[in-house]
Amino acid sequence: MRYLLLTLLALCSGVALYGQKPAFSYMDIFDLQYVSQPQISPSGEWVVYRRMGFDVMKDRSKGNLWLIKTDGGQHQKLTSREVNESSAVWSPSGDRIAFSSSTDEGSEIYIYWVNTGKTARISQLPFSPGSITWSPDGSQLAFVMNVPKSAPVIAKLPKKPKGAKWSAAARITDRLKHEADGQGYVKPGFRHIFVIPSNGGAPRQVSSGDWNHGGSLSWAPDGQHLYFSANRLEDWEYRFRNSEVYSLNVLTKEIKALTERDGPDYSPVVSPDGKTIAYIGYEDKYEAYQVRKIHLMNSDGSNQRSISDALDRSVSSLQWSVKGDGLYFNYDDKGNGKIGFITRSGKVTKLAENRGGTTLGRPYGSGTYSVSKNGTLAYTLSTPAFPAELAIINPKKKGVRKITDLNAALLDFRTLGKVEEVWYKSSYDGRDLQGWVVYPPNYDPAIKYPFMVENHGGPILNYGDRFSIEMQLYATAGYVVFYPNARGSTSYGEEFGNTLYRNYPGQDYDDTMDGVDHCIKMGIAHEDQLFVTGGSAGGIMTAWMIGKNNRFEAAVVAKPVMNWISKTLVADNYYGYANSRYEGQPWENVEHYWKFSPISLVGNIETPTMVMVGMNDLRTPPSEAKQLYHALKLQKKETVLVEIPNASHGIANRPSNLIAKIAHTVAWFDKYLPEQE
Repeated sequence: MRYLLLTLLALCSGVALYGQKPAFSYMDIFDLQYVSQPQISPSGEWVVYRRMGFDVMKDRSKGNLWLIKTDGGQHQKLTSREVNESSAVWSPSGDRIAFSSSTDEGSEIYIYWVNTGKTARISQLPFSPGSITWSPDGSQLAFVMNVPKSAPVIAKLPKKPKGAKWSAAARITDRLKHEADGQGYVKPGFRHIFVIPSNGGAPRQVSSGDWNHGGSLSWAPDGQHLYFSANRLEDWEYRFRNSEVYSLNVLTKEIKALTERDGPDYSPVVSPDGKTIAYIGYEDKYEAYQVRKIHLMNSDGSNQRSISDALDRSVSSLQWSVKGDGLYFNYDDKGNGKIGFITRSGKVTKLAENRGGTTLGRPYGSGTYSVSKNGTLAYTLSTPAFPAELAIINPKKKGVRKITDLNAALLDFRTLGKVEEVWYKSSYDGRDLQGWVVYPPNYDPAIKYPFMVENHGGPILNYGDRFSIEMQLYATAGYVVFYPNARGSTSYGEEFGNTLYRNYPGQDYDDTMDGVDHCIKMGIAHEDQLFVTGGSAGGIMTAWMIGKNNRFEAAVVAKPVMNWISKTLVADNYYGYANSRYEGQPWENVEHYWKFSPISLVGNIETPTMVMVGMNDLRTPPSEAKQLYHALKLQKKETVLVEIPNASHGIANRPSNLIAKIAHTVAWFDKYLPEQE
């Protein structure tokens, strides 16, 4: 009862239970802000970024563009428009900023003139633009946009009488991928590349064919060629992991493939002299996880080679130095976001750490950077104490300067839970394992707190030392929270990530339980007060854990896969599991798929279990969660089903749904807390 009272007071009334500063509470979510999409000017003098927050009345995120000098001065809103703005990009000379902004008809391309502060819309598009990219001379913009395609027509129906209210027409598809979580039904069509004059005019489609073109675009210095990635193979639908790098002549529309191996090759970036193309990729070995490497090739596609083999970390967001002697890039290492620089010969230098803070729900890797001509870096900086802020690294000055403090008015007056890194040994093979512990605000080691395990999703993702709404609110509720990176997590190398190949769940279960035992030895966890939760792959692990042991007082299994046979054939990504995750298709290897399905262990479960799922979830459909709930009900076990309305797989996409997820989890666990003496 003591912990229940603590939770109700701290989370509902907002009373300051922890000294003079109250703890972080549910409604504080709507006051959080964070930096996203920072873009530094070519001169290194200004940064434009997307300032993100949450609309309490409309229950959604929102973002406007802001300008700030790299010394922290002249912080100002870019325009007077109170609508969503995003995807800002500087012109090569730094005199203009192109960006995307919403209108009543959809998103359009806008230009902001730096000298005058004036803004104008330059497009009138049928669909929203993406990947907006300036030509080298600033005269054109390239972008990607969907072009609709007619659905297959199978039957002709009689014409309905005037005024009759018949049902809507049948939805017909013959595509491999026809729906996507968070989006629903994907309307037929293909993404194509367009160019438009930067002072406005008619957009011109420069790619063709029934393939999806896009991702990041890169102009050659001659202003006549674009480099992009696509999968233009005849059987592209079934080789869905494959992509190639292509060159496109925007005048003749000629397209030439520059790569041809089996595997993803994407995000091409041309060097300043136009002679070399850098890109990301790997040759597909059809495993659970492969490190994404930096490659170079000549602009005609010759002399292809990887330069980041020694790094053993996946990379993203390539950008050439102004001299063309190397590239900047993102990578994660041991749960922490880094920015690095790699020379053409493969020498890697770490330039920045603690990049992240743009996925606020749970502490996943995230965040971006940009770099000016003089090598000044602007990036999203985050720690467990705050979401993404704007940070600057000037190569001529030492250290990192955080030039925004968007949450000072909130977080300076809140008591957050302290986050501590822990390392421990695997009982299976002795490897080193990493996790983090969040303590309740003003933690008192003399008090015996309940202990919560929070398993991450993916499973091939990573948690880290980043701000997290969920972890903080669980700590506010009086729980010590442990979130581990069991084997299979990224940021520890290819071998570590690939341990789940045809073996998931496997020894990642042992890794998690080893972490629990380690925390018990530390004295911060207690055998009679253990709780466990997790979402998506974390829900799979939670269900697996309570099927393997009865050590937990209660569990919350959120948006799980319970049956790999049914999941693999009904989810939006149904086509992506055979061979890279499990051997063969489900009907070819029923025993293998069943062996790793948590539903196979349901007869062992004694733990009181809440099952939770978004009602619009297409990634781990509600039918998966219901299999667990129904099986437990048939066995007369303590269980309850929580279905979150208007929620896809990303429950945290709507703040009210995130609050509902956390509140129901805490309420269920509080119900099974042991009585305190």
